[in-house]
Amino acid sequence: MIELQQVSKTVDSGGQPLTILHPLDLVVPKAQFLAVTGPSGSGKSTLLGLIAGLDAASTGRILVGGRDISGLGEDDLARLRSSMIGFVFQFFHLIPSLTALENIMVPMEIAGRPGATPRARALLDEVGLTARGHHYPSQLSGGEQQRIALARALANDPPILLADEPTGNLDLANGQHVMDVLSEIRRSRGATLVLATHDLELAGRADAVLRLRGGHAETPGA
Repeated sequence: MIELQQVSKTVDSGGQPLTILHPLDLVVPKAQFLAVTGPSGSGKSTLLGLIAGLDAASTGRILVGGRDISGLGEDDLARLRSSMIGFVFQFFHLIPSLTALENIMVPMEIAGRPGATPRARALLDEVGLTARGHHYPSQLSGGEQQRIALARALANDPPILLADEPTGNLDLANGQHVMDVLSEIRRSRGATLVLATHDLELAGRADAVLRLRGGHAETPGA
């Protein structure tokens, strides 16, 4: 489902090259739950951004669903993300002027998908927030906002879910709740899940773990 071949990322830092992610080979099979762990600055978010096509690799090839995304233009990348990838961010990124229901509808409306309202209501129910659809983000707790963000990521039925520290901005109870919802959705849908986290307890729930340190990959293991 996801394959990286000698993928790296180097940026300019004060006139000097800085390698954030060193050349990496990685295969994530369909329906696998892969946790990417490591301290802050280890390259976790960079890796997820490269898989999603939100950033371009400096070297190597990235295949998503068998398609090489490395040379795609922004329009093609946007279409691929819309159909293939749901992204859950640490800081929610909900639109403050829209209700919870309207936030979930946004990806479907952009894609021109019919039946956005009933599907958004079904997703609200799936994440346990049926009664909160008319509330604005400012009226929701952090855990509720993250569950709305998760529902939004699922709006177009993506086969791949990328979650970048989805519990990192939540307290323990809300973090566990969000992770339970994410795990159940992944199980019931058979989605491929790549989760970046510094929480080793959460990583322990994964099928496999990729450990990053200083942009280098340590030996993956279950």
